[in-house]
Amino acid sequence: MSATDMADWDATETAAAIRSGAVSALEVVDAAIARAQALDPKLNFLVTDDFERARQRARAPLGDGAFAGVPFLIKDLDDFIGLPTRLGTRATAGVAAATRQAPLTDGMLATGLNPIGKSATPEHGFLPTTEPLAFGPTRNPWDPARSAGGSSGGAAAATAAHVVPFAHASDGGGSIRIPASCCGLFGLKTSRDRTVATDPGHFPMPLSVQLCVSRSVRDSATLLAAVEAKDSGLPTVGLIGGPSARRLRIGLVLESVSGQSPDPEVATAIEGMATLLGDLGHHVEPTAWPDAIVGMSDAFLLTWSQGAANLLAEDGRRLGHTPGVEDVEPFSLAMAAIIASAPDGAVDQAVAYLTSLRSVYDAWLGQFDMILSPVLSLPPPEIGWLAPDLPVEAMAERLTRYVGYTTPYNVVGAPAMSVPGAWSATGLPIGAQFGAPVGGEAALLGLAYEIEAARPWVARRPTMSA
Repeated sequence: MSATDMADWDATETAAAIRSGAVSALEVVDAAIARAQALDPKLNFLVTDDFERARQRARAPLGDGAFAGVPFLIKDLDDFIGLPTRLGTRATAGVAAATRQAPLTDGMLATGLNPIGKSATPEHGFLPTTEPLAFGPTRNPWDPARSAGGSSGGAAAATAAHVVPFAHASDGGGSIRIPASCCGLFGLKTSRDRTVATDPGHFPMPLSVQLCVSRSVRDSATLLAAVEAKDSGLPTVGLIGGPSARRLRIGLVLESVSGQSPDPEVATAIEGMATLLGDLGHHVEPTAWPDAIVGMSDAFLLTWSQGAANLLAEDGRRLGHTPGVEDVEPFSLAMAAIIASAPDGAVDQAVAYLTSLRSVYDAWLGQFDMILSPVLSLPPPEIGWLAPDLPVEAMAERLTRYVGYTTPYNVVGAPAMSVPGAWSATGLPIGAQFGAPVGGEAALLGLAYEIEAARPWVARRPTMSA
């Protein structure tokens, strides 16, 4: 079996080849390591490698998990026993290897996945690009001068470049969907509590969920079925194995919650997706974000900044002094400063407001089965456009312009996905976002399979790939 064949397999096909004896788990992991060694110097997606332990795991007897022997990456915001967790920041230099890991990590590894290392992330996952001062920028395989997105940028770059079939990712404000859009991948953000919960930890309300970025819908669907919580109180998803016959009523939104109109190429891509859906028999009609959701940006920033302040306080305890610009990034310090100057009770008021949006969202989705929108207002920007040491005013203006479609789904706890929608005139991926009612992952996956069959994206290979 050629190395090229193995690089082109998704995780499902890789696991099947190992089970059949066509290749061994060691051959598969050796090939993935070789790809990583060849491409990481050019793309910078790997923070810490685990090559030798991955080889040891591949030599051991395999279990019967769905992904037994499949190479994988763990995002470096999460602990993985035996490797340090750097969190994308200089403040963790010299930190000891983790001795514990989260139950969700255990659940993913129980499928037989074989991590070859930790993937790059921006500092504490704050930004929608992966350009931490601690490690340098992760580059987009479609154009290495461009951002791979964030905060799961390393995962997305490695998956798009065919280094690994898919990779662990998390999403607290768009961090699965944004890099999926930037790198031409499929990315599903689940409902809150769908999987074993991510500890809200440093944030004053639960925002983040975990799953993966993948080149195929079936890989994400199979991983979700494996790690789905049995006591979530949501309708069970189970294994969704193909398209649904159900025809949907889909609302189309082009403006962001910040009132930004998308770049013309992004608008064309989303309108083209709407046309495809109509051709497939779905009903698409224009709609608009409810007014209360449009007004959420300041409250979300305050809530996000409280998380930043808490994380920097933890950095300070680790360092033994208050973090400064030599330890953490200017943008992180700016968010902590927002909290320091906020009136008493402001964060609690922001959280109460954001919590109230669930009923607003539910009423809106009472009119539609799903909402179609861009993931981002622009195609992937150049490296440096969202650099973490930009002046705060420039960063705020650019973030307002760039993002504004993904965060409502984190706030209300609803599922959403990025599906490869189109490619720009210069060959850059542009994702289409679909949001569903809370608990609606099965419908999203069913539609994703349908789009994947009608407009296959798997044959497209980026400029820089294995």
